Amino acid sequence: MKKFIEVMKALSDPNRVRIMKMLQHRSMCVCELQAGLGISQPTVSKHLKTLEGAGLVDFRKDGLWVDYFLSDGSESPYAGVLLGNLRHWLEDDEAVSRLINKLPSIRREDICKK
Repeated sequence: MKKFIEVMKALSDPNRVRIMKMLQHRSMCVCELQAGLGISQPTVSKHLKTLEGAGLVDFRKDGLWVDYFLSDGSESPYAGVLLGNLRHWLEDDEAVSRLINKLPSIRREDICKK
């Protein structure tokens, strides 16, 4: 039951759900997620740690960058089922649609030049 509760808690925060929806479209670094959500870097990092602990998100180092992406769900059957379903959920949500439409303009190269 512990893994089930961990996955449910991870998805109980709106910003964590938004992160999941963003990562459906491409892998992203913390600064890109921060720019999309308009929240602080430490807050984004805490959300990612929670999602990672629940088996929903994974990461890989790419030089100086750390890219976050949706996991394959193999760590937990609950994570796997929710990852599959989340792809179809909230597609008609106005806030999620606006966020997804912003993704092409959110580029780490532009953000980190500042």
